[in-house]
Amino acid sequence: MAGGAREVLTLQLGHFAGFVGAHWWNQQVRAPGGGPGAALRDLQPLLPACPSRHPPSRPSSVPPQDAALREPTDASEPPGELCPDVLYRTGRTLHGQETYTPRLILMDLKGSLNSLQQEGGLYRDTQLDAAIAWQGKLTTHKEEVHPKTPYLQNLLSAEGVLSSDGIWRVTSIPSGKGPAPRTTAPTPKPPVPTEGSIRVWSDFLRVHLHPRSICMIQKYNHDGEAGRLEAFGQGESVLKEPRYLEELEDRLHFYVEECDYLQGFQILCDLHDGFSGVGAKASELLHDEYSGRGIVTWGLLPGPCSLREPQKNVYRLLNTAFGLVHLSAHSSLVCPLSLGGSLGLRPEPPVHFPHLHYDATLPFHCSAILATALDTVTVPYRLHSSPVSMVHLADMLNFSGKKVVTAGATIPFPLVPSQSLPDTLVQFGGAAPWTPLSACGDPSETRCFAQSVVLRGLDRVYHTSQLPPGTPVPSVLHTCPTGEEVLAQYLQQQQPRVRSSSHLLLTPCKVGPPYPHLFSSSLSQQGLVLDGPPTGAAVESIPVLGALCSSSSLNRTLGDVAEELTKLDLRRWASFLDAGVEQGDLEELLQELRSLAQCYQGGDSLVD
Repeated sequence: MAGGAREVLTLQLGHFAGFVGAHWWNQQVRAPGGGPGAALRDLQPLLPACPSRHPPSRPSSVPPQDAALREPTDASEPPGELCPDVLYRTGRTLHGQETYTPRLILMDLKGSLNSLQQEGGLYRDTQLDAAIAWQGKLTTHKEEVHPKTPYLQNLLSAEGVLSSDGIWRVTSIPSGKGPAPRTTAPTPKPPVPTEGSIRVWSDFLRVHLHPRSICMIQKYNHDGEAGRLEAFGQGESVLKEPRYLEELEDRLHFYVEECDYLQGFQILCDLHDGFSGVGAKASELLHDEYSGRGIVTWGLLPGPCSLREPQKNVYRLLNTAFGLVHLSAHSSLVCPLSLGGSLGLRPEPPVHFPHLHYDATLPFHCSAILATALDTVTVPYRLHSSPVSMVHLADMLNFSGKKVVTAGATIPFPLVPSQSLPDTLVQFGGAAPWTPLSACGDPSETRCFAQSVVLRGLDRVYHTSQLPPGTPVPSVLHTCPTGEEVLAQYLQQQQPRVRSSSHLLLTPCKVGPPYPHLFSSSLSQQGLVLDGPPTGAAVESIPVLGALCSSSSLNRTLGDVAEELTKLDLRRWASFLDAGVEQGDLEELLQELRSLAQCYQGGDSLVD
């Protein structure tokens, strides 16, 4: 572990959580990280050669997927803004090769991995696989192997081959030793996955996972109509079974015991299905076993519901309600994330981004947007220099029982190259500068009690006003000497009696393949809004504004959910109760929902 890293252990629970997580881990390996032992950009064989301060040397055994085998980094390189050691861990293969993989435990259902092996391929030893001590008759039962998507096939074949001894050998090195030869040939474009080829999250995952990362729930099926994990009670019962509980505890102990300073856990959990129950039991376990650590839970919901699926919609409502109440009881902070307009039964149009064109019915699209927001709002506890921890962030936002917060993001932040940050913020006027991402409706006319805001990806030249001397100043923002002061002053103007924490980063969000093509032609390669004709170049990175808010909109949203639940005739949905939830549990849920909603009703902000 790198000295001073405040480690976070991530839990991904559910298939949509897997989609969001896959995009998020892919973005981590593209993000400029930090100095010695932490430079993820040196582990990206598919990206163009690094600048001269990162010599293009590479050992002969670097595997094709990102963030797998580490190489030495330049000790003189200054640390970057984000510390990847917060999320990643070092390890060593059976062949003594140092690895760098996500500190991650994920749970999904049988049939959800496709071509990805549960134990991963990084630590594989083919010689041990072939060694069989039994001398008698042997019968082999081999499961049919799912073919890799064209994207993964191209990704693998472009970078190397797994040799017979289980070591990745880079194909561009003729001798198998030493650095790759320099070449003047143009760098081939990274392969781009097509929407039609993506069925599960592992179809576009670029990173290698540790053998202890994937935990499969074999008693439920990912595909088909039978044997589905569709109710909260079913999910709770999974972690009541000794088999799965012990497996989760064993993996937790493995990762936690190697941490020098564990600041906490972040849970990416599906809310719409039975994984809401899995998340509830997992958060309870973490709360009991690791008291004092931060537990930040992201409750994930796929695109808007459809009127043609009444049972799924009712189950979605029930699972979401039970999940939010139980997760908030054991988490430091809970934030629902969705591109839908409502948590209730009435379908609302998906949220709109002026410079994005996405299909709300495709998990591949929705999860990419949510992962970008997640990568931004989690910045405060992933910085090299910031004293903010998960616990500190939660304490700032969850005062007076307000453990549920909302999220919002501007993707991309609409800066025109001829303008500055003050110019852009003034153009927002009094409206909220971000699009809501928690299915709580229009944020206008709502009150904010506390907020954490991150703006990333703008070059320093744009941070402050560049007006010529003698020009009338359009606003007080144009008088601020630094970008940090511009952002802080803007938030103070928008919400004068609200405690606001803000961070301004140079590091953008990287959106190269396999990130889907969602961006309008009016954006430059760096995600800035063109003030001229389109260039035709693909967008490679974008500036993003993200926020977490303790908002009065939750009073209306949680109250509406409780009201819809009271109107349900549960005799029509007896199967939900048969899954382990009793009538008394539902009555208690309604009381707790109303109590939680009241936390956001009046009161005051932290600042008098």
